[in-house]
Amino acid sequence: MSIKADRIIAVRTSKTVYRDGDTVLKVFDGDYPKSDVLSEALNQARVEEAGVCVPKLLEVMKLDDKWAIRSEYVPGETLQQLMDRDRDNCGEYLGRFVDIQLEICSHRAPLLNKLKDKLLRRIAESTLDATTRYELRSRLSSMPEHQKICHGDFNPSNIVVKTDGSCCVLDWSHASQGNASADAARTYLLFWLAGDIAAAESYLKLFCKKSDTAKQYVQQWMPIVAAAQSVGCRPQEREFLLQWANVFDYE
Repeated sequence: MSIKADRIIAVRTSKTVYRDGDTVLKVFDGDYPKSDVLSEALNQARVEEAGVCVPKLLEVMKLDDKWAIRSEYVPGETLQQLMDRDRDNCGEYLGRFVDIQLEICSHRAPLLNKLKDKLLRRIAESTLDATTRYELRSRLSSMPEHQKICHGDFNPSNIVVKTDGSCCVLDWSHASQGNASADAARTYLLFWLAGDIAAAESYLKLFCKKSDTAKQYVQQWMPIVAAAQSVGCRPQEREFLLQWANVFDYE
């Protein structure tokens, strides 16, 4: 099977997403690890079975010597597109954004990898000095154990608002089970990385209000999450994330 270039939906690092009729093909680069492709497909299947609204996984396949994941096509616009077009109502969109995140976190998928294990492994792989890594591991070990579904890359571009107004969440490659506040810390940093600091602060305020979580508690996760995310990220993001990883005290 060949893919026509005019059917490209999105191009991401190490992968290209195509529309193919009423399905979507995510095609990975030839050197992309097979284990990571299968892990992403398994995450998507487990989250789907847990009751979260995600594109239905249809198959994992080889395409021109490249691994690919086929899922159902979900028509609509991303929440990011709506926010970009209607900045005056950004607060309303962010409120819905938080509601979707909290709904996801209300589900359980016991076979997903544990977020704490992933964070510990990433901290060990970071370029931070030994003292900082020790402090981060100690803080992480003291955090409460949760089993909530965490998206791991929750941002408005991964949410499709369907034609009937309901929402579907894309891209589950980083999914795990763990603490919702860690997922919120990651989303906060994503807004910062996108240069939308106002949205980051508004998002954090809404998340804490809607989840009845102290802002300071989410902030305690930020150095941990930043350190973990600094591993394998783009060079222009690494310096920013390492700066956050070295911050231990917040007002």
